[in-house]
Amino acid sequence: MRRPWNIIDLPVYSLATLGSTGINMNICTYVSGISRNPKKYMIALEPQSQTYLNFKKRKTAVLQILSQEDMQWVNYLGKKSGKETDKEKYLQQKQALSEWKSHEVLKNASALVLLQLDQEIDAGGDHQLMIAEVIASRTLREDNILMFQDLVESGIIL
Repeated sequence: MRRPWNIIDLPVYSLATLGSTGINMNICTYVSGISRNPKKYMIALEPQSQTYLNFKKRKTAVLQILSQEDMQWVNYLGKKSGKETDKEKYLQQKQALSEWKSHEVLKNASALVLLQLDQEIDAGGDHQLMIAEVIASRTLREDNILMFQDLVESGIIL
């Protein structure tokens, strides 16, 4: 049997950040809305990741709720380090990007949330908790959301 945290179904996200060499995207599943007014999210990031470093430095990022069509990017975005690979170039070559609010995003994403970093919390584990306020948002579609269990069933994780 799977562990309790692996049996629930949650959306799969990608956090798009800007670094000195361009955009970087990762895969996030530890994401939660934590406040309605003002609207805030908590995103858990590995502190050694390029996404974490970019978000901490630039203070803005786009949280993307992925669609089923985005499943094809999960291995690349989630298993390759932005420190060692140019994710922007790869996604451009695949014609996978579009622009929203002057940010490069995945063109098939279900929803986009522009975030401003508010605070960082050291949770004492392998992830840092990034608390961010919603600056803008856009829902592009409400169906075909990529979910955690989709990744399990397709053999991408677990």
